[in-house]
Amino acid sequence: MRQADADATLSELDRAIINAFQGGFPVVERPFDPAAAALRERGVDVTADELLARVQTLDEEGVLTRFGALVNAENIGGAATLVAMHAPPERFEEVAELVNAHREVAHNYEREHPHLNMWFVVSVADESRVDEVLAEIEAETGQETYNLPKMNEFRVEAKFMLDGPVPDGDVDLSHLGPDVEPSGRPTLTPDERDLVVEIQGGLPITATPYADVADAIGAETEWVVETVKRFDLEGKVRRVGVIPNHYALGYTENGMTVWNVPDEVVETVGPAVASLDFVTHCYRRPRHEGVWPYNFFAMTHGRSEEESQRRIQEVRETMSEYWEVGDDDWDSLFSTRILKKTGIRLAERAEANTSE
Repeated sequence: MRQADADATLSELDRAIINAFQGGFPVVERPFDPAAAALRERGVDVTADELLARVQTLDEEGVLTRFGALVNAENIGGAATLVAMHAPPERFEEVAELVNAHREVAHNYEREHPHLNMWFVVSVADESRVDEVLAEIEAETGQETYNLPKMNEFRVEAKFMLDGPVPDGDVDLSHLGPDVEPSGRPTLTPDERDLVVEIQGGLPITATPYADVADAIGAETEWVVETVKRFDLEGKVRRVGVIPNHYALGYTENGMTVWNVPDEVVETVGPAVASLDFVTHCYRRPRHEGVWPYNFFAMTHGRSEEESQRRIQEVRETMSEYWEVGDDDWDSLFSTRILKKTGIRLAERAEANTSE
């Protein structure tokens, strides 16, 4: 769906919801009441019941992938890594099937590159298992894998704005609710593990989502509210709100730009590129000599090929403020096909990081 189509099918209220609440949704027992009040303050006339009904409809229609707390798997336990490999064109489907058969492979994409045309994420409960999985894949496919673990994270904030009310997405109600302090524990308690597993796919879209979660896991509502808010503070939850399906919003151009940034400036370049609001993911990863010269990844999303190219050019201009970027110093790998997308297996990772 192109941007024009999204504007035609989504109401003014729909676009206000999507712009306002991709983060910062209140963690209180009845969150739709203050959320609706915040929209009314910004000129969007809506009641709590109307807001709830509209979020339910957007979810049912596939405009949202889910509603609730976006769990940060990295801070829950275990490990995940990005892996690239070459799948010979004449064997591409066979190789994809072998890779996808591994339950540890959470996402797999075909990308435009003359050699490394398959990119997948391996998620494991035990970090030592990564090498074992890659060895298994190499033995089965006869193809070498190139592990690209994250060395520095500069930004992970996949937000997609639409034309309409609250265009800057500046509604942040995360201050509401109980005061909490970090636990200081590196592991989860059994109750916290149960909560993570229950909310990993989103919250119930009801007037009292946290009470419904509490009922599901046999906990007190007050404890669920406090724990989700603490998880947000600790980074176990990246944000709370609506998670849009960016394809449904017209963001169909998914470009992964990769850069050979001089090591002496990469720590400065990272925050500068991360400050561009259309960059959703921004990392430093290792090079692989003779095969992969790039050490910096920046993911952009566009609503047309032209918009995507403009955004990539803006990334290059930002880079050029810190070093002389040559034509051979970067590349853009657009995804051409989703080969697998099952999501991170949080239950296993949470279980492995749980102690009494």
